[in-house]
Amino acid sequence: MSEVYKVTDEFEKRIAEYTGAKYAITVDNASNGIFLSLMYEKVKDQEITIPSNTYPSVPCEVIHAGGKVKWEKVEGGKLKGAYQLKPTKVWDSALRFTGDMYIPKTHMCVSFTGPYKTFKLSKGGAILTDNYKAYLWFKRARYSGRRACSYHDDNFDMLGWNFYMMPELAARGLLLIDQFYNPDGSKKQNKDLEMSYPDLSKFKIYEQ
Repeated sequence: MSEVYKVTDEFEKRIAEYTGAKYAITVDNASNGIFLSLMYEKVKDQEITIPSNTYPSVPCEVIHAGGKVKWEKVEGGKLKGAYQLKPTKVWDSALRFTGDMYIPKTHMCVSFTGPYKTFKLSKGGAILTDNYKAYLWFKRARYSGRRACSYHDDNFDMLGWNFYMMPELAARGLLLIDQFYNPDGSKKQNKDLEMSYPDLSKFKIYEQ
């Protein structure tokens, strides 16, 4: 792969180190990370339980991955931290980014998009996992199914999506990630974010 993409590999290593995950795979946004994770888990025709009050892209990704949305009522209409898309291994962690946050045997999708996130990169996200097979699949799936080589040298045996993070954004992330460490090198512990979302269970569009 071109030298320019090595900065993405370095950024992914730093994310994994900070969050306590074995692997981190950057994507262009957390919603696409959730979609890829659901596709890997093969949720077609499965019922996936998510909070009634969540970001609107989440039920969209469930449906796009072939799943069926089941709602779980959120008291007070506010969402905080991370939650599991039950019964899968996928976690929406858009409102959590802190040291050693990774939950073993999961695919946790973190977000760097928007002015309210803990790690503000304007856009982007990452999938955290400890599954090597999943790691390899995510690396290719987010990059149109391509391997880490020139497309002139690839044999194109996998379909994928154009969900990779631009290296310019990864370079910015490398410059900013040190803010999450204390002067003694220990990892900072950041509070979970809390957001108010509409009750999406009221909308028929998600009844697929």
